[in-house]
Amino acid sequence: MKKILLTALLIATASLSQAQDDESKEQKQGWTKGGTFQLLFNQSAFNAEWTGGGTSSIAGNAAINYDFNYLQGRTTWDNKLIAEYGITKQDGDEFIRKTNDRLEFNSVYGYKVSENSRWSYSFFFNGLTQFTKGYTFSEDPTTGETIRTERTHILSPGYFQAGPGMLYKRNENFSVNIAPATARLIVVDDQFTTTPGYEDGDYFGVDAGASNRFEFGASVNALYKFEITENVTMDNVLLLYSNYLDKPGNVDINYSAAVNMKVNEWLSANLIFQAIYDDNAVGAFQIREVFGLGLNYKL
Repeated sequence: MKKILLTALLIATASLSQAQDDESKEQKQGWTKGGTFQLLFNQSAFNAEWTGGGTSSIAGNAAINYDFNYLQGRTTWDNKLIAEYGITKQDGDEFIRKTNDRLEFNSVYGYKVSENSRWSYSFFFNGLTQFTKGYTFSEDPTTGETIRTERTHILSPGYFQAGPGMLYKRNENFSVNIAPATARLIVVDDQFTTTPGYEDGDYFGVDAGASNRFEFGASVNALYKFEITENVTMDNVLLLYSNYLDKPGNVDINYSAAVNMKVNEWLSANLIFQAIYDDNAVGAFQIREVFGLGLNYKL
């Protein structure tokens, strides 16, 4: 608990020193909506005479980042939908492989402590899962063929969190929600937990034969968007969670950053970075990075 609150304090302090003060701007009442749709492509090709080595491949990644927020007097309701999916196909590989698969929804309802306060009483909800099946790949020791084994699919796992707390919102680009009493539910398909070889906790922390795991702890959700330079922006989303009921010192971390570099109205270069630490899943950092030039459409 001390670690998660300390982390929240450091985030708030560091970000507040950089965030622009928009108090002079009158915020729009009612609903505000907007976001982006991005389509990235990557391709490489090598002929038979290429001596430097390499494998021809083609890859694509699609992403939607959409906000729909409500403001009326002392009441705020901020919602963010993040949907990403990417695939790659390498020459000589019979399988198309995923490079990215994320479906996430964040919602925070707030009621200001006072008319001009940046602090609000809040209640938040977060849901996280994926779109399609995920596989592990191995090699048949006899034939040398690639073996594909299903490991995950939509809502297996699915993570759902909700709880009351306090929301600090400086402006539309920076907010931190601290919820010291958060309920968390991990749902899975019991076809995986009943598979021979899985013991209690082996599949995303869920016991053998079960289809869900309930946790209760503390969470911190932070959103921060800023302009690095002209036509270059960076969106940051940080989720922290500590389970009071089991190893509270093992804080789950989910951090993602999206750097958007606008070339013109339709073209953009994008860098997506994500780091996840979930002791129930791997017990080590999971890192992914996607970079490419693609189409950009403002929703």
